[in-house]
Formats: sequence, C-alpha cells, structure tokens
Amino acid sequence: MSEPKPLCGVILADKPEGWTSFDVVAKLRGITKIKRLGHAGTLDPMATGVLPVFAGRATAAIDLISDREKRYSAKFALGAMTDTQDSTGSILKKSDIRVSEEDIKKILPEFLGEISQIPPMYSAVRVGGRRLYELAREGKTVERSPRKIEIYKILLSDFSEDSQTGSLEVSCSKGTYIRTLINDIGERLGCFGMMTALRRTYSQGFDISQCRTLDEIEAAAKEGSLGDIAIPVERCFEGLARIDLSPAQEKMFRCGVRLDPERVKISGGREGLLRVYGGSFLGLAEISPEGLKIKKSFWET
Repeated sequence: MSEPKPLCGVILADKPEGWTSFDVVAKLRGITKIKRLGHAGTLDPMATGVLPVFAGRATAAIDLISDREKRYSAKFALGAMTDTQDSTGSILKKSDIRVSEEDIKKILPEFLGEISQIPPMYSAVRVGGRRLYELAREGKTVERSPRKIEIYKILLSDFSEDSQTGSLEVSCSKGTYIRTLINDIGERLGCFGMMTALRRTYSQGFDISQCRTLDEIEAAAKEGSLGDIAIPVERCFEGLARIDLSPAQEKMFRCGVRLDPERVKISGGREGLLRVYGGSFLGLAEISPEGLKIKKSFWET
C-alpha cells in the first residue's frame, strides 16, 4: 500500500478567543502530525476568525502572497481608554461625555482612505530590536513612528446610546490595528473608546464561511480527510497571470531549464510573478532576460 501524498495546502482555521496564532499552529501540529506548518496574518489572542495555516510545501507561499484586503467585525465601548486599547487592559482615562449614533456616523468618513496610525504599545512591532509589547510589560512607553494604512470601508452596524456600545464593520489594508482605529475614533469624539471584541471575517482571499473550528479539523484528521478540507495553495495566487506548459516544457521546467517566454502559452500580463501549470499547478515564475525563471516550486519531489 502506497504512502499518502504529503499535504500541501491551506487549512483555514477559525481561531478561538484566548488563543495566540502560534497556539493554533501548535495545536494543529499535534492534530495533523504535520511538522511543517505556518500561519499568515497574526491575530491577537482576543480576536477570533480567519487564520490561514499553510501545510507542507505550501508554507513557501507565506512570504509570496500579496497584501490583500482584510475585513473585520469589531465591538466597542465608548467612555474609557485603556493601555491596550481594548477591554483586556487597564483603564487610563474615563469620560462622562455621551454621543449619539449620528455623532459617530458624522465623523467616520474622516477615517476612510489612506490614514496614519501609531502602532499601540501592546503590539508585535519592533522598535530598537525589541517587540513593543515587551517594553510595555516593563512599564515603558517609547516613541513610535506613524504608519500609513488604508481603510476601504467603515460602517457602524449598530449602536446603543444607552450603553454607549456598538459594532463596526471594517475593510482595510494589511497592518491596520482595529483597536487603534477605535481608540482614535473615541478620541475624535472626545469621549475615548476601546475595542471589546474582534472577529476577522476575510483574509488572504479567504472568507470566514470557509473556515473550520479546531474540533472540526481534528475530526477530519481522525477520518483521514484533511486533504478534502485543505484549500489548494494555488488559490492564493488566483489574481496572477497564468502560464500553461506542454508535457515536454513541463519536464524541462521541473529540471530547472529556463524556457523561452515566447514559446509558452501566457494568459494575462508578463510582469511580476506568474502561475505555472503543466499537468497540475507547478509553482511561480518570473520572466527574466535569460528566460522563464522559477521563483518557487510547489510540486512534490
């Protein structure tokens, strides 16, 4: 009986609250017995939702996937500011100012488009070779440089004027801190604000509807059906131009021969990375003066 092929794909986990992204990878390593695992798009322990975990050779895709849109559903409370900018932290300031739903809707357009954010002290950003959260835990605060991020969409989905709590739906670029966004909105309103819950609903082209709980993934592993729930790694590169090789060209490509771009079938543009297919998805390549150059292979050796 032949050995099953090593898994090369993306396991879409619905990260539970209270777990770090590393915790999820460690758990999946135990469940799947796959040593080579890595995740894309770190989530804070408080957050839940889409966490793509790459298995086997698919881990090579993590550094190559483009910075795509991310979507979040976030809950917030107005009237207080914390050191972590969410409800897990210590309260630094309070306010008795009360705002209306219309007050919030009026200022939200100010946060659309390209804006600057100062990374929170409780974050994994490095300053002087150290993570900011390490410094924060030592009671230190250091100067942080503003970072450009982009908010594509921000919608107030509900708000209670009695409790001064509500929910936001946010579509944004990579590197956006939703808790910082809520903190900044609170400051703009003059009443302070903190995030109370966060769920990522879309990341790296994958939707929350495609994700499985850790229990569901464990059940699939026990049934031997992990391959059925894993997403093919090629799905991460659907937006790239495509190259289709003949059987003879595929053989040469696998051997590292740089093919003449004029002799292969290319669908789409010729700039940047291109998806390469033969009998199956082979990997990514780019066109160089010397010919078609392998950037990353995903075939099993």
